[in-house]
Amino acid sequence: MTVTKRPIYAATKWLRRQPPKIKLFLAVLAGLIALLFLRMVVEDHDNLFIAAELVHAVGICLLIYKLAQEKTCAGLSLKSQELTAIFLAVRLYCSFVMEYDIHTLLDSATLATTLWVIYMIRFKLKSSYMDDKDNLAIYYVVVPCAVLSLLIHPKTQHLAINQILWAFCVYLEAVSVLPQLQVMQNTKIVEPFTAHYVFALGIARFLSCAHWVLQVIDSRGQLLTALGYGLWPSLVLVSEIIQTFILADFCYYYIKSLVGGQLVVRLPSGVV
Repeated sequence: MTVTKRPIYAATKWLRRQPPKIKLFLAVLAGLIALLFLRMVVEDHDNLFIAAELVHAVGICLLIYKLAQEKTCAGLSLKSQELTAIFLAVRLYCSFVMEYDIHTLLDSATLATTLWVIYMIRFKLKSSYMDDKDNLAIYYVVVPCAVLSLLIHPKTQHLAINQILWAFCVYLEAVSVLPQLQVMQNTKIVEPFTAHYVFALGIARFLSCAHWVLQVIDSRGQLLTALGYGLWPSLVLVSEIIQTFILADFCYYYIKSLVGGQLVVRLPSGVV
């Protein structure tokens, strides 16, 4: 073991010994430090949302490489990809009718590549698809999001159906990765390209969450008022935070594996 690695290994070993509450506190502290850093170095916080979409696109590109070069979809969740396609399609529609901008173009590219990934898993590489591990029913995710969007959605000048669809894609995006996490929990070992993809999702979710949090801070809460009234503005922010925390555990084990020089990520029981 080299001298430069010893402090990192010592810190990792110390962190493993800490109780869950201390780990949670340290995770929140690290998140706050990262937020402060982003606030200092990024002048236009709208760029954080664009960066989040670009990182998501990079993750999709890693999947494309895996499928095209390795000719296998083992370890990937078809259901997560389908949920991603659903919320992207809904968000793309909302973007067209409500706010055509750069996000529309980025979502179009991401949706196209996601549909290609779905096609490869369903038809070209079906023999390597781990159907028995991808066992989280989609309706467990879609139905609650649909019901919640009917009850709590923005109150804007747009048509009611567009308001509901906007809320639906926000809620669905927050939990669309759950089937993929279920697959990884079932297999316990995550091969490199799938791990890179999920880690990219984690970074994208953090950047998106940072965008919303910093915008709220900079506007002194006026952004929440601009989003509407009632529970909707708060749920937008909560959804972003939920997305980040859903992937936080995996990102920890991903970084730990990189530090340890491992090519695969090994997950203990109950991580995701």
